[in-house]
Parts: sequence; structure tokens; C-alpha cells
Amino acid sequence: MDKEQLQNLRQEYSSASLAENTTQDNPVKQFELWFHEALEARIHEPNAMTLATATHDGRPSARIVLLKGFDNDGFTFFTNYLSRKGRELGKNPLGALVFFWGELERQVRIEGTIEKVSKEVSEKYFHSRPKGSQVGAVASPQSQEIAGREALESKWAQLEAEYEGKEVPKPSHWGGYILKPQVVEFWQGRPSRLHDRIVYKKVDKKNWKKVRLAP
Repeated sequence: MDKEQLQNLRQEYSSASLAENTTQDNPVKQFELWFHEALEARIHEPNAMTLATATHDGRPSARIVLLKGFDNDGFTFFTNYLSRKGRELGKNPLGALVFFWGELERQVRIEGTIEKVSKEVSEKYFHSRPKGSQVGAVASPQSQEIAGREALESKWAQLEAEYEGKEVPKPSHWGGYILKPQVVEFWQGRPSRLHDRIVYKKVDKKNWKKVRLAP
């Protein structure tokens, strides 16, 4: 593909609109509404989200993780605490999430602070996963250099045999995080790039201020 072909890739958005008076007062309620509509639209992995973190001196990184829960407290995901994102969150607890549901011409951006969930919550979710995934969490030194895939698969097979008929213990370095939102933006694609952007900014523990941004 040459430069001109790339520049001419365009998508016109016209499926819906978004107005201040049609959105919920609480952004979590608005997210719940949109997430339900994403499920109804049968979007592939609607809970897939980009998680952005940064080092203590502001060097950013991003990757796709899966949302595993949300409520008024925040948005929860699980990972290896010793991974790159875990190490970065240990020094800089600020992060952001992005959902993009292209079929619905929608995007949600969430910014806030991220902290670990309780050990009990992590234990409960860990043991709800397929056993192969539990073994994988023990076998994989996430984000660290390894000799090759064969070494990883060999370690997984060794652990699978070791835990046959037994409960896999949750590693101490594996568990959940919750992003507690301070800013939430809902983006709805519109014609001529005049997109709707409704942003919620947290005022206090219970209240949010809702504003519209130019596209």
C-alpha cells in the first residue's frame, strides 16, 4: 500500500448520535448501557480494552487486556504483577483504558488511578479460570526473556502433570487490579468527522460533571 492509498482510507460514521440529555448521570451506568449494546451486537470480545501505563518518568506503553468486572468502584482486570505493566503500576499508579467498538462506531476512554484488588478477589477469579490458564499463569514469567517456546511449553507440561487432580495454587505474583476512574469519555462517530464526545469528570465520591468536547 502506498502513502496515497493509506491517506484515502476513510470510514463515514452515521449509525447513531449522543447527546447530553440522553446519557446517564453516572458514567458507569452509561458504560453498562453501551456494554450491553455491544454484547447484543455480538462484537468479538467486547471486553477487550487497551490498557496504557507509564514509567515513573513518563515513558508510555500500551497493550490489550480483558475487562473482568466493573461497578461504581472501578474497572477490574487480572495479570502478572511482575509483568511490564505490573512493574510500571508499582511506580506510577496512573493509567488509562480504551474500548473501541467499531461495529457501533463507538469508543470509551477511561482515566484514573490503578490499585491491586484484594487477595480474596484474586483467588476467587483465579480458580474460576480454565485449569490450563491457571497452569499457564504459573508457568509463564510474563514479560521476561525466555530461551524459546519449547522451554515454555515444557514448563507448562511439567506443571500440568504435577497438578493433575490437584488444585493449582494462585501465584503470589498474579492477581487483579482495579482502575478507579476520574475521567470517562464516550465517543460516538458522526458524519463529516463532527463526532459526539461526552466527558464525565469526577467532582467528589458520588458526583460527576458532564460536558461536551469538540470533536
